[in-house]
Amino acid sequence: MQCRATSRGARARLVTDCDDTRLSATHPCSTHNKRTRQRHSQHAPRHPLRAPFPHHDTMSSPKRRIETDVMKMLMSDYEVTLVNDNSMQEFYVRFKGPEETPFQGGLWKIHVELPDQYPYKSPSIGFVNRIFHPNIDELSGSVCLDVINQTWSPMYDMINIFEVFLPQLLRYPNPTDPLNGEAAALLMREPKSYDAKVKEYVQKYANKDTAEDSDKDNDDDDEMSSVGSYESGDEDEAAGNMEDI
Repeated sequence: MQCRATSRGARARLVTDCDDTRLSATHPCSTHNKRTRQRHSQHAPRHPLRAPFPHHDTMSSPKRRIETDVMKMLMSDYEVTLVNDNSMQEFYVRFKGPEETPFQGGLWKIHVELPDQYPYKSPSIGFVNRIFHPNIDELSGSVCLDVINQTWSPMYDMINIFEVFLPQLLRYPNPTDPLNGEAAALLMREPKSYDAKVKEYVQKYANKDTAEDSDKDNDDDDEMSSVGSYESGDEDEAAGNMEDI
């Protein structure tokens, strides 16, 4: 499994790309060696994490599973926006911070991209607007799903991501294996200050207005992409005319 950097317009975004059907035990975001497990046990949640609800349609083709899982999202209570009407493999989902946490009241726009091999290859997940969390990169929004000690499986679907994976990621951060070192250090040394910082980010970056601003930015990026495609098409057409001559 590799965390690779991709860009969309001027904004860079890291996404988690799992090359195997299961998350790699050697991935830097995971905690598998004995010493790390001992350190992690000091900060482990007192309540066991719930296992995601199994998906029973695991034998269908990737294309069919993508259509089925995305349709379930579209028919759910989540606000889902497809990036391209001709494809179900890339979309945005509005995600609310879990209650009784410092993230409560926050509204984030989550970018989801499904690989061609989905569900045998895990989806890429990223926060578009900023969030302060030890296991989420503040600038890129990249998320390492392994930090919640769950292994992606074809048994899981997109509903699991938003009802189990992400809520538990925010409830039970793992400061011993961070993507945001500042957040991890603050959580371990001054938990109350960490909570205050999280709430500050929620008020500043995770309200309805900032989420709408993210929508506008993405629309601008799409328009620029369309212009670029149009110009490329003109050049191809001109080249074609020259060949005809």
